[in-house]
Amino acid sequence: MPTNTSTMIYPCPFSKGYGMPASQAWQLLKIFYIYRFVLACSIALLFYFRFEPLSATSYDGYLYKYTSFAYLILTVILGICIFWRVLGYSLLAQLLIFTDIIMLTLLMFASGGVKSGVGILLAVSVAAGGLLIGGRCALVFAAIASLAILSEEMYAAQNLLFAKTSYTYAGMLGATYFAIAMLSLVLARRSEQMLLLADQQQLTILRLEELNQYIIQHLQSGIIITDEHQIIQMANQAALRLVNLCEMPEKLIEISRHLSQTFQNWLHTPEQNVAMLQLSGKAEIQSRFMTLPTQSQVFFMIILEDIALYNQRLQQSKLASLGRLTASIAHEIRNPLGAISHAGQLLSESAQLTSQDLRLTNIIQTNSSRVNQIIEDILNLSKRTDSSREKIDLAQWLNDYLDNFYIEYTNATAHVFKLSLSNIPMWVFIDPGHLKQIMDNLCQNALRYGNPELGSILVRMQYDRHEPCIEVIDNGSGISPEHLKQLFEPFFTTSTRGTGLGLYISRELAELNQAKLSYYLTDENRSCFRLCLRDANLTTIEL
Repeated sequence: MPTNTSTMIYPCPFSKGYGMPASQAWQLLKIFYIYRFVLACSIALLFYFRFEPLSATSYDGYLYKYTSFAYLILTVILGICIFWRVLGYSLLAQLLIFTDIIMLTLLMFASGGVKSGVGILLAVSVAAGGLLIGGRCALVFAAIASLAILSEEMYAAQNLLFAKTSYTYAGMLGATYFAIAMLSLVLARRSEQMLLLADQQQLTILRLEELNQYIIQHLQSGIIITDEHQIIQMANQAALRLVNLCEMPEKLIEISRHLSQTFQNWLHTPEQNVAMLQLSGKAEIQSRFMTLPTQSQVFFMIILEDIALYNQRLQQSKLASLGRLTASIAHEIRNPLGAISHAGQLLSESAQLTSQDLRLTNIIQTNSSRVNQIIEDILNLSKRTDSSREKIDLAQWLNDYLDNFYIEYTNATAHVFKLSLSNIPMWVFIDPGHLKQIMDNLCQNALRYGNPELGSILVRMQYDRHEPCIEVIDNGSGISPEHLKQLFEPFFTTSTRGTGLGLYISRELAELNQAKLSYYLTDENRSCFRLCLRDANLTTIEL
C-alpha cells in the first residue's frame, strides 16, 4: 500500500519535507548500529592487545583507553534503546551520529592527530547521517565533524602537543565530509522524489484497481475468471445472480456440467466461443469465452448474459415498428369501423325492424365494440415509450395500489383482495406506470375468471431466487396444458368477451423493465401469476 503520514518518519528538524518509511528507517538504523558495534569492539580490542602501529603512534594512552571503553559502553546502551525502541527514531539516530563525531575525534587526538588516519572514520558517520537523517542535517553533521577536526588540530598546535600538525590534511578531511554530505543530500532528494513518484503511481494503480473491481462487480453481465483446470479465480455479483448461487464454488462443474463441458470443448475448438445454457429455474443464459493471457499464466474469462436483456432491446425495436404499423391500422380500419358501428346504431332505432333484425344489429354493435377495443389496445401498446424506472418501496406501493384499485373498480369489494407483505423490506427498480398497468390486468383477470366468490384473491410479495416478486393467486381451476403454451401470445383468449391482448401487453411491459411475468399452479391447485422484478439494491452497469 502507499506510504502515509502514519508510516512515515521525518527525522531532520531542518527539512520537514524529507521523510522515509518507518520500516526502512529502522532497518537502516539497525544496519548502521551493527557497523558501530563492530567498530567500537575493534577499537577497544586494538588497545587491549597493544597491536602495532597503534601503540607506536598513540599520543595519550589513558585517553585512548577511557574513550574506547566509553565508546563501547555508549554503543551497547544505544543498541538496547534501538532494538527495544525505548526512544524515538530521530533521537536515536542523532545520538549515534553525534557520539560518533565526539568519540572518534577524541580517539583521533589520542592516536596522534589527523595523521593517525582515524579521522577517515568520520566520513562513514557523516555519510550515515545523510542516509539515516538526511535533509539539511547531513550538512550540519559535516560542519560539526569539520569543526571538530580543525579544533583538535588547533588545540594541538597551540599547546605544541604534536611534533607536526597538518592543517592541510584536516582541511581536506573537512572538504571530504562536505562532499559526502552534499552527495548524500542529492541522493536523498532524488530518493525522496522517486519515493513520492512511486507512491503516486501506486495510489493511481490502486484507484484504477478499485474502479475496475467496482465496474466488474456492478456489470449486468456475469464475469467468471478461471484457469485451464476449470478452477474459478474470481466471479462478480451478476454471475452469482445469474447462476442462482450465494457464493461462487471452486470449479465450473459445480455450477453446471453443461458449462464445464462447453468450456472444455471450446479449449479444443476456439471458434465455438458462444454457447447457450439452461440452468435450473432460470431463463436461457448465453455464455461467451475469452482468453486472458498474462506474463505468468493464461486465464480464461466466461461472460454470462441473460437473454432477457436482449429481449428488452428487441422489444423496444418491436414497439417502434408496431407504432408505425398501428398508425396505418387506425387510418384504414377505425374510420370504416366507426361508420359500420354508427350505421348499425341508426338501423337499430328503426321502428320497422323485427326482433330477428334487432338481434342482428345487436351483434353488429357488440363485435364493432370488440374490434374497436382491440384497436385501442394495439394503439396503446404502440404508444409505449422507454421505461422511466424508479426505485420504489414495493410494500408501500402495493398498499397504495389496492386502495386506489377499490376506488377505480366499483365491482371490487373491500375484502376481495388479501395483501400479504414480506417482513424483509423490498425496493424494486421499475416504471411505476408500467407496474400499475400490469397489476391492473392481473387483478382484473382475477376478478373476472378467478372465482372471487369462493374466497379472497391473494396478492403476495416475497423473494424468489434472490429476486423480489409479486404473486396474484386466485381461486380459478387453472389453465389447461394445451392452452398454457399460448397464454402470453397476442389475441389468444378462451373468453368471448376478451381481446387476448391483456397478458401479452403485460409481459411486454415486464420485459421492457427487465422483469419476468410467468404463470404456475400452486400446491393447492390455485392459479398464480408471478411478476419477478429487479432488486433496486443490486445496482448494475449496463454495457
